[in-house]
Amino acid sequence: MKHPNPQHSQGFTLVEMLLVLVILATLAAIVYPKISGRSEQAKITAAQTQIGNIKQALDQFEVDNGYYPKSGALNALLEQPGDATAWRGPYLEKAVPADPWGNQYNYEYPGKHNINGPDISSAGPDGRAGTADDINNWDVNKR
Repeated sequence: MKHPNPQHSQGFTLVEMLLVLVILATLAAIVYPKISGRSEQAKITAAQTQIGNIKQALDQFEVDNGYYPKSGALNALLEQPGDATAWRGPYLEKAVPADPWGNQYNYEYPGKHNINGPDISSAGPDGRAGTADDINNWDVNKR
């Protein structure tokens, strides 16, 4: 069956293609910020979960040994310190992870915020400790 107008080709016009591109660009402008925000929220949630796991391992260490490791000594969760005679570790399955932004978690005992326990924190997305985006175990209702 022949097309009624032989001069008319069966393709898209430039105007139709530009219209489709404008629609796609508009959709991308709406969807991209929502997706990128979800990615950052997922990293924040991962950091909160990792801090919770480290805290739980520290609590198990404390139950076994009667004390928390010294500030900065999270390796005591993986390797028995010389003074830990009742050590039953390792208390973590793998090495202490870096936070989702590639930085080390900060561990202090005794804590400045948790007087009877440890302070564990991540510098958060900006990588600078002491800023509003920090993630920690003493301000869990912050986010």
